[in-house]
Amino acid sequence: MTFAELLVNAACATVGFVLIVLTMFDVFFSVIVPRPTRSRLRASVLLSRNAWKVWRHLAGRITDPDKREELLGIYAPTQLLMLAVMWLSFLIGGYGLVFFGLRAQTHGIDSLGSAFYFAGTSFLTIGYGDITPTGPVTRLLAVVAGATGFGIVAIVTTFLFSIFGSFQTREAFVITFGARSGAPPSAVDLLLGAQKLGMLDRVLGLAEPALTWMAQVLETHLAYPVLIVFRSTHDGLSWIGTLGALLDAATLVLTTLDHPQTGEAALIVKLGRHVVDDIANYFELENSGDVGIERSEFEQAYTRFRAAGIALRPFDDAWEGFRRTRAAYASRLNQMATYLQIPPQQWISDRSLLAGRHGRYSIATRPPEGAAR
Repeated sequence: MTFAELLVNAACATVGFVLIVLTMFDVFFSVIVPRPTRSRLRASVLLSRNAWKVWRHLAGRITDPDKREELLGIYAPTQLLMLAVMWLSFLIGGYGLVFFGLRAQTHGIDSLGSAFYFAGTSFLTIGYGDITPTGPVTRLLAVVAGATGFGIVAIVTTFLFSIFGSFQTREAFVITFGARSGAPPSAVDLLLGAQKLGMLDRVLGLAEPALTWMAQVLETHLAYPVLIVFRSTHDGLSWIGTLGALLDAATLVLTTLDHPQTGEAALIVKLGRHVVDDIANYFELENSGDVGIERSEFEQAYTRFRAAGIALRPFDDAWEGFRRTRAAYASRLNQMATYLQIPPQQWISDRSLLAGRHGRYSIATRPPEGAAR
């Protein structure tokens, strides 16, 4: 064997080993470690950040709103499939390069293609026997490849079940809250509907399930960021919209409604801001301090509350308190809503698309062609 061949073999084995290590590192931090990592060198991070931008751009070119939402809705499951295929391909490719570099200790490997073939059969524990390792290193490597394949398949399968379980848990509250607040959810409609049914005090008692839901969202969506782009299966609903409506409703109770029981609303605002801040930090979004709505929009809601017979604080005091409290989370919440292209709703996301009477927004109203996104 010439020096050039030895150099090529060493280079292939080294590149393959590095690819295996980096992929295992990616799988470990993506699936096993229950917290986000900021490493930009991980293939899964690069895929999730860039693939969504491309997918969202393609969806934005679709004029039919239902088809656009359908395309956006299949992105998250597609990303999971892409992740699994990417990890398997990288590992098989890495082992294939190592086997090619060590082909002198393997019977039947005469090309890079046959090395990848043997790596695939070893990794997937098929083992046809047409290629056999003859040296101690390649025999050990074949066993390690089989064990790696078995472990990765088990880990990815468990990962998928965990993702869909967390998604179903999240959506149960989203749907329940949507039944109270409408679709898209509206903090104003939530409080007005409760007042109409004589259930305003009960609505203010939503704190316990709301706090539990927000804690679950914070824990699962930071541990597995792919959940962030999972869309609701129901029209007009989204987890970001639900979070925003919860925060807005609690903020209205704290600042606008003249109600003695504000402790639970304060807890919702506190934890909700924590959820918004932590997930926004993952996307590196800055808080501009903008309240996100005009004074006239707040005045419309205030007028509707007064017409419904809800006891209110003086308008100027209510607006100042609402403006100050909402400015702490509105900017980042709106950036996340725009990034995820959630259905626009009252005071959240790109509300220029859906405008209606009395400041209400309806999913039935669609943006004109070429509207800003």
